Amino acid sequence: MDLAALRLSLLLSTLTTLALLALGLPIAHWLTTTRRRWKVLVEAVVALPLVLPPTVLGFYLLVAFGSRSPLGRAFVAATGHTLAFSFEGLLLASILYSLPFAVQPFAAALARVDQRLVEASYTLGESRLQTFRRVSLPLALPGVVAGAVLAFAHTLGEFGVVLMVGGNLPGATRTLSISIFDAVEQLDYASAGRTSLLLLAVSFCVLVLTYALQRRSLLA
Repeated sequence: MDLAALRLSLLLSTLTTLALLALGLPIAHWLTTTRRRWKVLVEAVVALPLVLPPTVLGFYLLVAFGSRSPLGRAFVAATGHTLAFSFEGLLLASILYSLPFAVQPFAAALARVDQRLVEASYTLGESRLQTFRRVSLPLALPGVVAGAVLAFAHTLGEFGVVLMVGGNLPGATRTLSISIFDAVEQLDYASAGRTSLLLLAVSFCVLVLTYALQRRSLLA
């Protein structure tokens, strides 16, 4: 097994999950509380990676991260290297690609919170932020954890966007899924089988944990 690819995949998945917790929770909270008519447009944008082919998303991100784009030029000026085919670019792509896998479970969990408790918190003088932190988030915690676990596992196994945006640079952008692809191309089925078995085990454990958390959330 490619240990360097394993370490990179775990780092990428962990950072992506942390970023999605910070970004996805406010989005999910807004989606469950707003009454604005254009809410459906935000929901569609968030869910777009679910239906968009990874190669299409990867192509547009590659263009956006390239040295000819404003974002790409700014990144080159700040760091001295391009955003495309770098770990930073891979991280940004993973955040965008895994966004619905975090936001949708977050929003579903927050929507199940008893609004009478939220209104009681407002009546007692708590702000929206304090109410979210002290009331909504603790009650929705099983769903939030489920969304975070799903995002972690999805990032760990993603392939198309990773290949388009990050390429195959050992120690920099080569993840477990790319390692499996390389092993199969080299007819090293033993190595591909070991890595695939690891991802299979992780995926199975993620599903068991997710369903257990969802059941606990529904029974609470």
